[in-house]
Amino acid sequence: MVEHWSPKPGVGSSSLSTRALKMTTIINYIRNSYEELKNNVSWTPRAELQNLVLIVLVFSLLFSLAIWGADTILSRIIKIYLNIING
Repeated sequence: MVEHWSPKPGVGSSSLSTRALKMTTIINYIRNSYEELKNNVSWTPRAELQNLVLIVLVFSLLFSLAIWGADTILSRIIKIYLNIING
């Protein structure tokens, strides 16, 4: 079997050591990211997080009801307008 060589790095066939190096790099990245999240990120306390989630849910519900109401009213206005125009 003939192996083709490309003058561009990373093009063509790669050796097992190159693949192993890439896997090691990915694994190290994941480990470092996990350690960063575990040790250096400040997380919101659970009780405060629950309050914030509740606030977001309530406002999402209110906004969705407001949009539904506006859509319903505007749809009825358009139907009335079309009925007047069409006779």
